[in-house]
Amino acid sequence: WGLAAAHWDGATRAVGAALSVAGAVPAVVPATATVVLRRVVGSDTMPAWTPDLPRGGRRRRPVTTAAAPDAIYLPACTSTMFAPAHAPAPGSASSVGAPAPVAGVSEAVRVLAARAGRSVLVPDAIAALCCATPWTSKGHSPARMDARVAAAVEAARAGRDLPIISDGASCTEGFRRLFEREGLALRTVDAVAWVADAVLPRLTVTRRIGSLALHPTCSSTRMGLDAAFMAIANAIAVRVVVPDGWGCCGFAGDRGMLHPELTASATSAEARSVREGTFDAWASVNRPCELALSRATDRPYRHILELLADATA
Repeated sequence: WGLAAAHWDGATRAVGAALSVAGAVPAVVPATATVVLRRVVGSDTMPAWTPDLPRGGRRRRPVTTAAAPDAIYLPACTSTMFAPAHAPAPGSASSVGAPAPVAGVSEAVRVLAARAGRSVLVPDAIAALCCATPWTSKGHSPARMDARVAAAVEAARAGRDLPIISDGASCTEGFRRLFEREGLALRTVDAVAWVADAVLPRLTVTRRIGSLALHPTCSSTRMGLDAAFMAIANAIAVRVVVPDGWGCCGFAGDRGMLHPELTASATSAEARSVREGTFDAWASVNRPCELALSRATDRPYRHILELLADATA
């Protein structure tokens, strides 16, 4: 984990590349390989590959062109490891009359900000940054990552009083704790709350979703983010539902890949409600949670900001 902290850019790209390779070959190859490796190194070390896992995402890139940014944006590193959920295929019933969907929450944040006349600054070192939750959740020291993030954010702020936003609820929570450990009194806001407050009032909804199923997350609930989540959902959908049986999805970063039975058990009641209902779209606010609910329901859960970008101009 110390080595991963020192080379986080390469580590996240390696995970993404491995998922892309696994998704490009016959499913029996990666499935069998991970079964064998799990027997050798243990199920708490080697994740299980399953066909529902996405391919790898894109490397995070800096955005430093904003002369007077409204926020410093720290995209979650899960966007490098996991590709975005697939939007409805062109020509499908749920995509008729829709513009081309955005490709992931990072693109959605930038698109929405631009439409609203807002701008975000993404630090130069973003590809090597993380909220340090992978370290703290496993009992490892986050000191190396903490120091790197603090230095990058302070350099980006340049003395300005700017909010720090991230696009995964658990990552936002992680950044808040990181800045507290570093003794930095920064305004750390989830991208959903920032968009609901500073961006949504400036947007025009051009395409409303008929029925939208939501999955609040543990982090969004703890941070009081669910009101902003619902505000965005109600702005773009005629009917908004939090299905019966909602609760923790059990994915917990990588636990859903190390122990898939945890997610299967944790999501069983909610998944049953989702499958029994009729919805046009499904949303959450954290990529691992989206993976968990997509796996449990066989429905394409996307970040709520992706849906907002698709529904507005």
